[in-house]
Amino acid sequence: MSNAQVHYLDADSPPRVLFSGEQLLIEHLPAGTRVIYPKPPIVGLKDPDAAIRYALNHPLGMDPLHALLSPGMKVTIAFDDISLPLPPMKRPDIRQRVLEIVLEILGDHGVDDIHLIAALAIHRRMTADEIKHVVGEKIFNAYWPERLYNHDAEDPDGMVDLGRTDKDELVQINKRAAESDLLIYVNLNLVPMDGGHKSVATGLTGYKALRANHNPYVMRECNSYMDPREEASPLHASVIRQGRLVEKHVKVFHIETAINNRMFEGQLDFFMKKEESYTDFDWQKARAMKATLDRLPQAARQQLMYAAPAAYEMIGVWAGECEAVHEKTIAKCFEQYCVPVKGQADITIFGIPYVCPYNVHSYLNPLLVQVQATGYLHNLYRYNPLLKKGGTTIICHPMEDRFDPVHHAAYMEFVHRLLPETRDTMTLHKKYEQRFAEDPTYVEMYRKGNGYHGAHPFFMWYWGENGRRHIGRVIVAGAVDPYICELFGYEAAGNLQEAIAMAQDTAPPNPQITAVHVPPILMVDVSVDTPVLTAGDKG
Repeated sequence: MSNAQVHYLDADSPPRVLFSGEQLLIEHLPAGTRVIYPKPPIVGLKDPDAAIRYALNHPLGMDPLHALLSPGMKVTIAFDDISLPLPPMKRPDIRQRVLEIVLEILGDHGVDDIHLIAALAIHRRMTADEIKHVVGEKIFNAYWPERLYNHDAEDPDGMVDLGRTDKDELVQINKRAAESDLLIYVNLNLVPMDGGHKSVATGLTGYKALRANHNPYVMRECNSYMDPREEASPLHASVIRQGRLVEKHVKVFHIETAINNRMFEGQLDFFMKKEESYTDFDWQKARAMKATLDRLPQAARQQLMYAAPAAYEMIGVWAGECEAVHEKTIAKCFEQYCVPVKGQADITIFGIPYVCPYNVHSYLNPLLVQVQATGYLHNLYRYNPLLKKGGTTIICHPMEDRFDPVHHAAYMEFVHRLLPETRDTMTLHKKYEQRFAEDPTYVEMYRKGNGYHGAHPFFMWYWGENGRRHIGRVIVAGAVDPYICELFGYEAAGNLQEAIAMAQDTAPPNPQITAVHVPPILMVDVSVDTPVLTAGDKG
């Protein structure tokens, strides 16, 4: 199978440009290496505001938004938090566009009891500036902080239990949302794992309900986290059950938007291209960026990378009943992301970028490198994993012992106190998770500061579970701290060439090596001659 996104290198191929955290690598890969590239960005909608208005007036499976409104109603609008898109997008954020139109319609129909809630579950609280970036200054100035605020999953008076599913999963959501006459959810879909019932059932819930699906038992049975079919992902099946129960109690009007993958422009636009199509100016920009990042201290590199917001464009918007809306959103995501690939790899290579959903405006600590490598990047497929069972994954990252003490205090204790004792997921889950979740210091840092909840590092470890059970070896190219690599069960290599040589030592003769050019985001649809075992078949 051959297509424009799959390229095989020969001896004369130019080097590849890869991320290694907040730095760049420019490296030659062996002849015969297969490189998978994202699809070009789908052209954005010419008039996003008109498309939003059309969706609100022509919803799927529900009456138009205006027909659901009456004066004196209590309406809550929830929206996705800072964990997406990655990196944060240039203004106006799509959520701002949607919120401004929704609030205008509410005002026209005499609705003034309105709260806006950042649906962050047990993620860190967004700062005032971060919320302002998402909603825009006009909405921020009118509603912050009394009627525009972060969800608080640990507020004893702010949560309500709605019952249990037929699988005995607790369903719990924000009390203000539960008691509203209408809950409107504004979603910005970045990957197929997001949106749908996950928006409310996960975004507005708390630790006790999250335990139903954010646990190692569920994660081990998932084939791919990015394949939201119930039969392929027990994670999604559980969330869907919870979401359906929510909607028996609460009237929810879903608004979902899909974006293209136009992550880079300006000085970083070369990363949107194949190296074969680089101009001399592109190579100059790439080498200049590498040299600049190599010279700067970490804090300055981080600031520089966030100085260029992403250039994402809206490619679709739908509104109405949850499952009807989400079906459209997922189809558009797959249209943008999915690349057909023939055959699995013996060795995969990923450059790990500087940002993931849980380190916006902070350093990508080693636990988050883990969730990127064996969690998200490994799971960027629908049916069959890109890597053969027992194969080797090479990641490019310095893997430093560096943590943000405000955002990731619980992560620091997890890595330095728990991992030296055990990497066994079940032991961590049974022995320590609840203790961290209920630790009063971590609860206070979550509620009053900008720290991730005490349970969050455990969830990050669980996200890597199906990858750990599939991947034979993880080699870290460019690692500066071998001890940290050892804590995670990884092997350290001084550079990418050394890592490739190490991987070939245990690979079959003439191994199939595949490098994945991310970011921007892509997914693979891998075709194989024989069926591949899913996570649930692995014992």
